[in-house]
Amino acid sequence: MGKPKTQIETAIRHWYSSRLAVVLESILIGFIVGFVIVLFRILLSRADTLRHWVYGILLPGKPWYWIAGLVLALCLVGLFLGWAAKARPMIKGSGIPQVKGALSRELSLNWAPELPLKLITGVLGLGAGLSLGREGPSILIGAYVGMGVLSLFRRPYGERKFLITAASAAGLSAAFNAPLAGVLFILEEMQSSFTPLMIACAMGASMAADTVAGYFFGLGPVFDFRHITLLPIHAFPWVVLLGVLCALLGDLFKRLLYGALDFYDKLVIPQLIRPILPLMVSIPLGFFLFDVTGGGHGLIESLSDTNRTLTMVVILLAGKLLFTVFSFGSGTSGGIFLPLLACGALTGAGLGKLLTGWGFIEDAQTLNFMILGMAAFFAAVVKAPVTGIVLILEMSGSFNHMVSLVLVALSAFVTTDVIASRPVYAVLLERILRNKKQQTNVPEKPEADDGYDLG
Repeated sequence: MGKPKTQIETAIRHWYSSRLAVVLESILIGFIVGFVIVLFRILLSRADTLRHWVYGILLPGKPWYWIAGLVLALCLVGLFLGWAAKARPMIKGSGIPQVKGALSRELSLNWAPELPLKLITGVLGLGAGLSLGREGPSILIGAYVGMGVLSLFRRPYGERKFLITAASAAGLSAAFNAPLAGVLFILEEMQSSFTPLMIACAMGASMAADTVAGYFFGLGPVFDFRHITLLPIHAFPWVVLLGVLCALLGDLFKRLLYGALDFYDKLVIPQLIRPILPLMVSIPLGFFLFDVTGGGHGLIESLSDTNRTLTMVVILLAGKLLFTVFSFGSGTSGGIFLPLLACGALTGAGLGKLLTGWGFIEDAQTLNFMILGMAAFFAAVVKAPVTGIVLILEMSGSFNHMVSLVLVALSAFVTTDVIASRPVYAVLLERILRNKKQQTNVPEKPEADDGYDLG
């Protein structure tokens, strides 16, 4: 009886350490990540609804002390955000550079205390009106969930790197309802090399997370763009122009972002109260330029539904760009993914209105330029053009602009190379590592590798 039992145990142990088991584990993790990100999105939606109610219904026409109450509430929120960023520096910002650093074993993430803090600070910061995105935090949340699940099974490092990569892809997939873009972004942005097994793990986790998100939010695209027409070939030179323009504005966006980080570093005020500054700025913006606050999802959809003037589009673009870098520089939790897409949509809408006024394109084709602007701005800032193309295809739900998407992303990417504009997340990771080295002056000892590697 002992020998068959030993054979069964050996077979189970062999299967558990096989490639098939790793793929199945990634699918399981993808489902768990999907539920966590669904919770994150629901809380953000409720917070956004509350902010609309406060600025649109509750406060207009009320006495000054009602505004004073809002100021006090946002100060308390800012103090908590500042305390969380000081206590756990890894939850600051979007989270994408942190995942890149963890996968390269240059940074250490502690999932147990940092996961709930990342969720809470993300909801509070974005819900209070800061111009930050949910997608970068969703990637870090996915990585945290993957680490938490894997810690229960004490999986070796060689296997965990596949599963944490898959969990990160699942986070983006559930945030955007874009499973293929989630896979491509992780492979294009976070992995210098990848194997068929890593692709299989990322695809399995992304599809599982997208299934969960689709159950709660529907299987349709994130943006409901109607009446997307086919852009004629004679408009392609203007598409190239849009790519160049987005590349230049994207480089300006990155320079302002780094400048905002330097500005906050030079301030004499402590980290504890830095998030209060953008929260105070969000109050007048909430009354007079509401679309600039928050991530930008509503702003992007409103561009396709309302006929805004060119002047208003330019004001919104300037406001969104400046308030995004001012919010991000404060060091609280939140990303730039969705705000940079909003800046791209505004750039495309502005150029489209100019071309319409000059008679070069039809009015209905302004929507095409708005969609193309998102892909171009993403390609310029992140320098991941393939992900940008697929992401916009999945988010818009239409393949009518496939050729023009490739053209605009290519022109933006080439222009950023000409002007030597680096990928934003690579620069942010370098800043994190440099600050860490300055604070400790002691290199962190990497996690010991146990020699078990499926690559």
